[in-house]
Amino acid sequence: MIFISYFLIAAGTFFFATATIGILRFPDCYTRMHAAGKGDTLGALLLLTGLSLYNLHDGFSLASFFVSFKILFIAVFIFVANPTAGHAIVKAALDAGVEPWTGKEGEK
Repeated sequence: MIFISYFLIAAGTFFFATATIGILRFPDCYTRMHAAGKGDTLGALLLLTGLSLYNLHDGFSLASFFVSFKILFIAVFIFVANPTAGHAIVKAALDAGVEPWTGKEGEK
């Protein structure tokens, strides 16, 4: 079970890193929000699931079960809140008149 938690923590870290690269590399706020929303949500879900499994590796007790349950509750909250916040930010940018990048700024 500990190797599964290591794998989940490594996979979550990978998705956080790729989301960070996407934020730095993509050209406009819409594609950056897409990278941040998808990568951070999946990265947090995998990382927190791995941490909750790692918390149970020393043996099962009621205290460790409750801590793992709290960590999974935080993961579910992030799974719901991150896409909602990303959608609200993108809608605010669209309502403010921020134009999406088309790749044709230099052409006339």
